[in-house]
Formats: sequence, structure tokens, C-alpha cells
Amino acid sequence: MSGGAGGAAHACFSCHGLDGEGDGVSVPRLAGLDAGYLQKQMEDYASGIRPDKVMGPVAKPLDDDARRAVAAYYAALPVKATGGAAAPPPALWTAGDPARDVAPCAACHGREGQGVGSGQPALAGQPAAYTIDQFDRWKRAVRRNDARGVMTAIAGKLTESEVAALAAWLETRPASPRPASGAASASAVEAAAAGSAASREGRRRDR
Repeated sequence: MSGGAGGAAHACFSCHGLDGEGDGVSVPRLAGLDAGYLQKQMEDYASGIRPDKVMGPVAKPLDDDARRAVAAYYAALPVKATGGAAAPPPALWTAGDPARDVAPCAACHGREGQGVGSGQPALAGQPAAYTIDQFDRWKRAVRRNDARGVMTAIAGKLTESEVAALAAWLETRPASPRPASGAASASAVEAAAAGSAASREGRRRDR
């Protein structure tokens, strides 16, 4: 956590803080995120699948045990109570856009952005600037470590204003701990798949 042989410039806490809460601007919260998700991101930074000029040099020198230890440390940190006044989520979050074959964001990231498993991380309470930047990276295929290219496809269909609305709403959501079990994850994903399939079938009948 102190940067090891890389020195203080590679210390995790120098960007993400001792409490794992990030900087509230462009550095994401890591506290309470799923350990499996965090470890995969470290591995992807190291391999270059998720290129980043800051995280790449940090992750690459670490061995598997070190990456696992870092992931476990941040996953175990308590999540601070955050969030603003209650506001309705953007329509894309709850309903998606069947016309563009965009599934509801909530299907993978939870009703309040709490995530539904290691492959679908919590987004609640993350800085809007960080979320917008990640959408831009998905859209340009700079970031390409998503399963089956789901986020790349979705990001390419959304407008800048839609992304900004999603990011602004997520920033106000209370940072929630990850789900207690995988049952909710499976249910949400299955529901999203069923809704998407029904949408495609409806469009085929319309033609």
C-alpha cells in the first residue's frame, strides 16, 4: 500500500486515500467494492487491457498475491454514508431504451447503483467526472475490459447529455455496500436479458 519499490508515487493511498474514498472529483471510491472486481481491474491494468497512465505502472510490478491483497483491503473498508437529496433516476437507468437496444442500467448495477456482483460494480457515490470519463473511454474503445463488449456497445449509443445525467444522478446516490448474495445478481441479469429479448422480438413483429 506504500508503493513498495516504486516509491511513494505508486502508493495506493496517495490517490485513493487511506479510507479508500477517492478524491470526490476524478479518482473513484474503492472502499466496499467487490474484491473480485477490484482484483480483475488490477490484472487488466497490468496487462494493458484497461490502459491507464497512472494505474498501469502501479499494477504491473505487483504479483498475483499483492494484487489480491490490495483488492481485499479496499473491499473490506467500510463505506461512508454519502448522497444528496432523493431524486428520480434517469429513464435510461430504470427502463433503458428498447428502440436503441439499450438495457436498463439498473439491471446490472442495481436499482440505486449498488451493483449486482463482481462483474457489475457499484457505481453509487462515484464522482460524476470519473463516470463520464469512463463512458468516454468505453465509447472510444480505450477501455475494453467489459464482458462481451456490453459497455462499449452501450456507450456508443448514448449522447453526452444522457451520460452527464446518469453520472450526476449516480454521484448523489448513497454509496451502498455490495449485495449480500449472488441471487439478486442472477435475478437482475435474467430480467434484463428477458426484457431485451422481448424488445427485439417486438421490433421484429413490427417489421
